[in-house]
Amino acid sequence: MTLNTLIVDDERLARNELRRLLEPFTNINIVGEAVNGDDALAKIAELQPDLLFLDIQMPGKTGFEVLSALHDHVPEVIFTTAYDEYALKAFEFNAADYLLKPIDPQRLAEAIKRLESSEPRVAPEGDGAGANSFSNKVLSENDQVFVKDGDKCWFIRLGNVRLFESVGNYVRLYFDNQKPLILRSLNALEERLDPHIFFRANRKHIINLRMVEAIEPYFSGGLLARLKGGDKIEISRRQAIRFKELMSL
Repeated sequence: MTLNTLIVDDERLARNELRRLLEPFTNINIVGEAVNGDDALAKIAELQPDLLFLDIQMPGKTGFEVLSALHDHVPEVIFTTAYDEYALKAFEFNAADYLLKPIDPQRLAEAIKRLESSEPRVAPEGDGAGANSFSNKVLSENDQVFVKDGDKCWFIRLGNVRLFESVGNYVRLYFDNQKPLILRSLNALEERLDPHIFFRANRKHIINLRMVEAIEPYFSGGLLARLKGGDKIEISRRQAIRFKELMSL
């Protein structure tokens, strides 16, 4: 898939260097450049790019202010900056990735690969403990949330989370081979999740119905769900009735 790309940076040398680094990527079609925030807004409206390489600190509007001003057409964004203190804020703006200057070719390749495959993105280390972007609105499987656990941060598409597990006052998220904890109760999280996709299996677990590979009978009229990744989760007898209704079993 070809990505029409706009480079936004107030430094000419930085724009030229990024052009050079992007040459090996045949799916990146550079449609233009912008030299500041106002120029970027005009070029985005005119060119309708799929992807922005967006500097953060620029004369006039910052990269964050550019994104805040977009309404009708919001491209994917890879931030490029010389300053690592903006990492967490960049991920809160739904950035596809965050590259520090001078841009490392391998990190650039990883960013483009993740963009193509929609893999969870790991943010650079930094402060901001407890910064998790589960909002008060109902979240669908296509929503992406920012999760921080210790020194690691992820930007996750909820559809990639197969299991939520209550651990005291925390909830553990299971996706790929990652299991970060967030400070939130399972009941509070359940209220935010789409009930057609995320099912409360029992007191301790919410499962992603799209990740269920097999169902088998279990003790006392319950069910046992096997998820992608190998997790086996009991569906309680009471919830098994709701599960069968929901899945038309």
